[in-house]
Amino acid sequence: MSAAPHQVTSVALPAQSRIANAYASTHLADAFSIGLPAGAAANPELLARFIFSQQPRWVGVLLSIRDAVVGRFGLKTAQQLSSLGAHDQANRVGIFRIYGSTPAEIVLGEDDKHLDFRVSLLCSGEPSPHCPRQLTLSTVVHCHNGWGRLYILAIAPFHRLVVRSSLRRAARIGWPLAA
Repeated sequence: MSAAPHQVTSVALPAQSRIANAYASTHLADAFSIGLPAGAAANPELLARFIFSQQPRWVGVLLSIRDAVVGRFGLKTAQQLSSLGAHDQANRVGIFRIYGSTPAEIVLGEDDKHLDFRVSLLCSGEPSPHCPRQLTLSTVVHCHNGWGRLYILAIAPFHRLVVRSSLRRAARIGWPLAA
């Protein structure tokens, strides 16, 4: 029996992901997987741009609240990072800097005073009627100080909710098709 087309599953961080060993110590590491239907694009950069451009409205509200708080501490805001992305689409996907790309994976992230993080979108497997290709969105975070650890503690539940919701929304809208 195959999984529901919009089912997002919590999985182990993929060992083959370039972010699996990105940091000597991590303060958050999670991964969520969803099946891609036959005919869907497998280009991780295209999928990342699609997912992050289709965010639910409430995610924008959460980012605005986050920006209002962290901006006072001199941390990078989503608004500042979006502005960078608008001017440098070759090296950024939305608010995220591109750290590397292969045909199966794109690594995104950002470094700041309190923490560094990396996000991976990894396409694995070949599509078939009974076993779809999987898209796994993974995140690892390394905190530099107590403020970073406090920040991660506060946002981790929202982060997981945003990732799950973003993957489900992308599936509901309909994945981009392979060229």
